[in-house]
Amino acid sequence: MRQRDSPGPGDPGPASGRRPGRGRLGSFDPVEAHRRRTSKIREEIARNRRGEYTVPTWALTLALAAVIAVWLLVLFAL
Repeated sequence: MRQRDSPGPGDPGPASGRRPGRGRLGSFDPVEAHRRRTSKIREEIARNRRGEYTVPTWALTLALAAVIAVWLLVLFAL
């Protein structure tokens, strides 16, 4: 059984996802963050066009509270 600390020939090791010369701040690249954000937005728009959208929970809660408030208003005010 191999130890977890020493990478083998097929195991790339812990530094495989890092770019050379970037250091620890490589994940805070603003250009890459913009690309990730725009791709997430494009994927969400594509899902919505296919009909896979969902209503946020806060919107459903607000609609339910409005229905209950109107019902109580009609029940006790009239």
